[in-house]
Amino acid sequence: MSDQLRLILFDVDGTLVDSQAAIVSSMTSAFDALGLPAPARPAILSIVGLSLPQAMACLAPEQESGTQNRLVEAYKHSYHQTRLALGAAHSPLFPGARELLDALHAVPHFLLGVATGKSKRGLDGLIEAHGLEKYFVTRQVADHHPSKPHPSMIDAARAETGVRACDTVMIGDTSFDMDMAAAAGVPGIGVSWGYHPPQSLTRAQHVIAAFDDLPKLLNEIWT
Repeated sequence: MSDQLRLILFDVDGTLVDSQAAIVSSMTSAFDALGLPAPARPAILSIVGLSLPQAMACLAPEQESGTQNRLVEAYKHSYHQTRLALGAAHSPLFPGARELLDALHAVPHFLLGVATGKSKRGLDGLIEAHGLEKYFVTRQVADHHPSKPHPSMIDAARAETGVRACDTVMIGDTSFDMDMAAAAGVPGIGVSWGYHPPQSLTRAQHVIAAFDDLPKLLNEIWT
């Protein structure tokens, strides 16, 4: 592998952190607050990765846009309050995530970034809670982009870092992440431990079963 700059982008929920309990709880609270029946857990997890307006449109398609907007705000409030109360325990890192980030961050020509459906407030809070400030040179969030699978997040991360598409990878747990990678013309690497089943990651060029598998795979991709 040469010392050409490489950009390694990560999804967050379901890839680096296990936030499913917080997401399901906050989504249920949002529907309860408006007196609506809450979606089932599998339905909630199926929309993880989408920006909130798109997620609510999927979960409550029979509701008018005003109600969907109120659901979005109720979810944001519940999620924020729970995160403030629980800190890092709100969305714990998956075992091995920090060790992987340390190993990749130590490689001088690797640049790490995030492309997430979270808001800037949500991502900043999570990074602060886990002490991840040093790792990510680019942070792409839902506030500034169309929802996944639009390629805007990856395009912006590449523009910020000056890294070519062939020297960029996108790592995530959902079909939205893999579709976004394909739309941006970069390799998508799926993870098997997230919220979409591995068999749904049809546009992934690779799927890994453990964080330890990633460094070797990157070496194969970029050799």
